[in-house]
This record gives sequence, C-alpha cells and structure tokens, in this order.
Amino acid sequence: MSDGFRDIPTTTLADLLNRGQVLDLGIRPLWGPPVPRVAGPAYTVRCPAGDNLMLHAAIHRAEPGSVVVVESGDLDYALAGGNVCAVAQRRGIAAFVLDGVIRDVEEVRELGFPVFARGVVPIPGTKGAVAPLGEPVRCGGVTVHAGDVVTADEEGIVVTPAADAERILLAAQARLAKEAEQSLGEWEAEHAAKIDGILQDLGFAG
Repeated sequence: MSDGFRDIPTTTLADLLNRGQVLDLGIRPLWGPPVPRVAGPAYTVRCPAGDNLMLHAAIHRAEPGSVVVVESGDLDYALAGGNVCAVAQRRGIAAFVLDGVIRDVEEVRELGFPVFARGVVPIPGTKGAVAPLGEPVRCGGVTVHAGDVVTADEEGIVVTPAADAERILLAAQARLAKEAEQSLGEWEAEHAAKIDGILQDLGFAG
C-alpha cells in the first residue's frame, strides 16, 4: 500500500492529517533540486548521543522499500557517511529521515540517495551503544512507529499511522482527482465565495 503514497504530495497529506504528524522544518532534504518524493514503511532506529552503531546495523536489516527513521541524541556527530548511504541504496532502502546529521554529502548527492536530516558535520560518531530496533522513536517532534508510512518531498515530511494508511490514501487520491478536474477559474470563484463568507462571519465590512 505504501507504494501509492509516492504519488501523493505531502501538502495533500498534511491537509488530511493533524499537525502532529508533520515533522518540523529543521529536517530537510540535503541535496536537490530536484528532490524526489519518497514513501515507504518506517524502519525505526534510536541512536544515543555521539553513537551511530544502530543505524549502521539497520542498513543490513531494513527491508527494501523502507524509510529508515532515526532518533539521534545530538547534532555534533555524523550518523552516516557516503558508504553507509551507498549500501542502503544498494539494498533497496528508499531514504533516510534523520533527526541528526550526516557527512560526505557530496558523495550522497552523486549517489542520488535521498537523505532528509538536520545538516552536515564532518565528525563521525562512535559505535558502542546497542539499542532495540523497531521501537517507537521521536523524529522531528513526531512519534514514529515501525510500519507507519513516511512520505517525504521538498515540501516536508509527513507520517501516516499504519492503522490509518488505507483511509488516508483513498482520501488523498480522491482529493487529487477532484483538484485535477477543477479549472483555475472554478477554484477562484469557489475560493472567493469561501473567503467572503468567512470575512462576513467575522464582521469584516470592507
């Protein structure tokens, strides 16, 4: 089902879901434009401050098509570099969404591997802290569970809870179909009437 989300802009998903499902704007694509839209089930990882062991473990365990979502304990040490991203890409992982930083961004850009993160730093983390994989994580202010559908593009990153994925996908497809059938003139007339109604209700007389 998550394949269908690749055709849905994050703006449409954000309209259908509450603000609490949209990652904060600090987590952005690290290369582009253009920025490819990616979508897939979350493979969740937690890395404590200064350590990246579990992300390195995750790239050998996540299923193809997964979006690896990482809760990081700091912004001072890189969670991954060019080789980690290359292996993730080789294994069919769709993207990284990291509440942290990476390095080797030039290599990642040349690979064309989608990474959404808080930035770049040249210092690598250590590898000494073990944590369970697949546990709920906090990323960009959103709680992400394994299997939730993560959609990311140049507009932002939206997490659709797995239990709601079918309903939200159908609603998004219906909305996009309606928008495709509507001309700009029709939208303008509808929009003007809507705004005028709101202004009237609020007592605006201009």
